[in-house]
Amino acid sequence: MRQKKEGVLGWVRNAPDGRVEAVIEGETDAVDRMVQWCHRGSPLSRVDDVIVEEELFKDEFSDFIILR
Repeated sequence: MRQKKEGVLGWVRNAPDGRVEAVIEGETDAVDRMVQWCHRGSPLSRVDDVIVEEELFKDEFSDFIILR
């Protein structure tokens, strides 16, 4: 069984320039919820902009991980 966080799979990481990058896949509603959360961010974060690039579903992830 796949482990899921918030119903999505993929990864997230902090880029050296301060941006946050993520690849998210899953059911449409779960991905939409995650994208909406990205517009708010965590309590201590500041979100200036969110850029979403949609791609075809590839079913390439089995978990959601934080890359370091």
